[in-house]
Amino acid sequence: MNLHEFQAKHLLAERGVSIPRGYVARSGAEARAAIGRLGGDAWVIKAQVHAGGRGKAGGVKVLNNEDEAADFADSLLGQRLVTKQTDAAGQPIEAVMIEEGLAIERELYLSMLIDRARQRVVCIASAAGGMDIEEVAATAPEQIITIEVHPSAGLQPYQGRQVGFALGLDKRQVGELTAMLQSFYQLFIERDLSLIEINPLVVDSAGSLICLDAKITVDDNAIEVGKQQQLAAMRDLSQEDATEVRAAEHQLNYITLDGNIGCMVNGAGLAMATMDIIQVYGGAPANFLDVGGGTSAAKVTEAFKIILSSPRVEGILVNIFGGIVRCDMIAEGIIAAVREVEINVPVVVRLEGTNVEEGKQLLADSGLDLIPAADLAYAAERVVAAVEQRRP
Repeated sequence: MNLHEFQAKHLLAERGVSIPRGYVARSGAEARAAIGRLGGDAWVIKAQVHAGGRGKAGGVKVLNNEDEAADFADSLLGQRLVTKQTDAAGQPIEAVMIEEGLAIERELYLSMLIDRARQRVVCIASAAGGMDIEEVAATAPEQIITIEVHPSAGLQPYQGRQVGFALGLDKRQVGELTAMLQSFYQLFIERDLSLIEINPLVVDSAGSLICLDAKITVDDNAIEVGKQQQLAAMRDLSQEDATEVRAAEHQLNYITLDGNIGCMVNGAGLAMATMDIIQVYGGAPANFLDVGGGTSAAKVTEAFKIILSSPRVEGILVNIFGGIVRCDMIAEGIIAAVREVEINVPVVVRLEGTNVEEGKQLLADSGLDLIPAADLAYAAERVVAAVEQRRP
């Protein structure tokens, strides 16, 4: 689960981490009031969306005129911001953050995340911070500093000093960075985070380190089990895929993709294999959908509705291996869904496992226009062919 920048900075400020003075505004009037409270002669207006690349997309602007700053903030609200990290529709802007302008001497990059290959929390830093950090990582990886944190020992002060000196900071700044990283690590562990990213971490004109931007991601598992209820309350569903949110409400694991063939599968591994083989036969999956091992006919019906809610779907492949879940129960769900939902695309069904013959018989006796398949390869081939045949 992603947090907005203003939420992330609130968590950091609670730990004593330096951030710019700023306010959140959800209307033009609130924006003008925030500018008045901040005072000064420069303000940074930032669209609050769950996406990077806001600056290059026009969602971040520094202005020196109070009226122009207020008008710009007002112009962002209610719009959608399209960046390299969003789809073509972009993300809705329902709030802006207004911060004091700072005199910046240097821009650095700093993050903490889980490296699953190393099975460690790692700290990543670079003296080349700012909007082009992705290009730095791709073209000059030697400028990236990586420090592993042993889970038993935790982040050690010497590691903070190691990062600080590698960034070319002076003695006082190294001390600030070491304390900052300790705060990051405590927050990371206590709040079940998977990412803290500061880009840029700046050195201001007084030589102090300030988190000019902040991104925090929370482990979804901690949210789902109710471990981090305070953070769960910060969730902004407007920034998430509406179909994925709907699927989660029905305990369905769903991810929207760009293809045209809807997939309904039980088991994450089987779902991945199903998507792969669809592509082998020239198709493209429209979604990842794992209905789970203990699914029901009602969940299968809802899964069909969710798949068909995408206008891109031109065919559906159902691939069920009956272990915990019985094939006859899945067949009942498919029949109920097809009868309830208006389905005008070909549906290929492959069942295998517990009560498979009963399931196949139910489908055969249903009188519905369903295409049976004995194995996965044939199922993928049939659904791709059926979609192609329907095209003019």
